[in-house]
Amino acid sequence: MQPLSVILVHRDQPERLVDTIEAFRAQDVPVTITIVDNGSAVVPPVEAADVAVVLAGSNLGFGPAVNIGYRRFLADRDAGEWVVIAPHDALPEPTCLSHMLSVLADHPRAGLACADVGDGMTPVVDPYLGGILVPGSADAGWEPIGQPHGTLMLARRACLDEVGIFDERYFAYCEEADLALRAKSAGWESGLVRGAMVKNPYVGSAAAAIDYLQLRNTLLLVREHSGRYHMFIRLCIALWQLASGAVAPARRGAYWSPEGQVRGIVDFLRGRFGPPPPHLFVKR
Repeated sequence: MQPLSVILVHRDQPERLVDTIEAFRAQDVPVTITIVDNGSAVVPPVEAADVAVVLAGSNLGFGPAVNIGYRRFLADRDAGEWVVIAPHDALPEPTCLSHMLSVLADHPRAGLACADVGDGMTPVVDPYLGGILVPGSADAGWEPIGQPHGTLMLARRACLDEVGIFDERYFAYCEEADLALRAKSAGWESGLVRGAMVKNPYVGSAAAAIDYLQLRNTLLLVREHSGRYHMFIRLCIALWQLASGAVAPARRGAYWSPEGQVRGIVDFLRGRFGPPPPHLFVKR
């Protein structure tokens, strides 16, 4: 069986990266792994016959780093039909990839697919709210979704050839939703494979940077795919959430940061995309 191409995005977590490499090596299908290192202070010494390291040179963000791997995959016409992406701390169960491939064999128009994180939720894209989670509708096998998550995602070569790779304006967060909507417009399907289990127990970024990216990128996603009226409504919702969270802590999100939200709104309106302001990465 031809090895499955795997792209792992890494930054400054060498111990977790080693665990993730071993989890992919333990799959019951063969893999070849490309590590795209996003400007780590020390590059982990993980190169081997089945592992290559590509240096991005700086923290490009998740989507742009994946694109480095995507371009390598697409340039190699012998690399197979599917490519896997995951962060440096994703831990798939040993049958995760084989389970996904067996289900995908019955879905010839599947362009994108993600593994099961075990939360029972389904990722969808709302025309006003952007990417959200709703209760799942399937217990096993293929479940149609609005967007795959990047904890462990497969992309079909033909889909990427037709619709392109990640939009690098997003840096991180919402790029999977944007890609899925472009794929849908071209007639491709996205799905979640129930029972193909993966864990991702860590959150490695500062709350302010997460809040900034989630809000700024959601506004961009809604504007690009639903139009300016929907974006205006989403902006009004964001301003209401910011005001209500300031006076009612119970309404705050998991990554509540007033500064991150305000900067996200301002930068969206200014057309500033890509990485967040550097100071938002500082954990407080």
